[in-house]
Amino acid sequence: MTTDETNSGEWQQCSAGHQERTRTHSWTAGPPIAAYSHLTGEEILLEWIAGRIPEPPICSTMGFHLTEVKPGTAVFEGHFGEHLHNPMNTVHGGYLATLLDSALGCAVLSELPAGIGYTTTQLNVHMLRPLFADSAVVRCEAEVLHLGRTMATAEARVVGTEDGKLYAHATTTCAILTPRSAA
Repeated sequence: MTTDETNSGEWQQCSAGHQERTRTHSWTAGPPIAAYSHLTGEEILLEWIAGRIPEPPICSTMGFHLTEVKPGTAVFEGHFGEHLHNPMNTVHGGYLATLLDSALGCAVLSELPAGIGYTTTQLNVHMLRPLFADSAVVRCEAEVLHLGRTMATAEARVVGTEDGKLYAHATTTCAILTPRSAA
């Protein structure tokens, strides 16, 4: 018997009696970000909240959405379910890291002039307590600490909307991207 046959047999025995679930995912594809290069970062985010610019697919994939923005801050709300569980039956830490990274990046974007972008170069996440499929919605608030010509830093917190508990917090460093010249 080969290893593949053994693993296949174990999988069949292990999965017997378990309930298969499905999840359908859809999103609206928008034009490339370059189509909005005439807008400031804050204008892009406000158009996104208003529904005139489609949200990035990561939002519907992960179940979080931008709800508020003003210069230097961005707020997301996160919803989750069993599809995000890890082997311990808690929401995977990657969900929190992605939520935090998204809010931090949007906070930085909210202060950028038209045609200027960013990319995360460092993300430091601290997860303090677990989330479960039936946990209440969380709110992730991010704020820019420093915005320079080539680099920005920001911090964020994930707090339960019902219990007020701090679930995670993070800091980031982002590189500021100037438009590439045509070669």
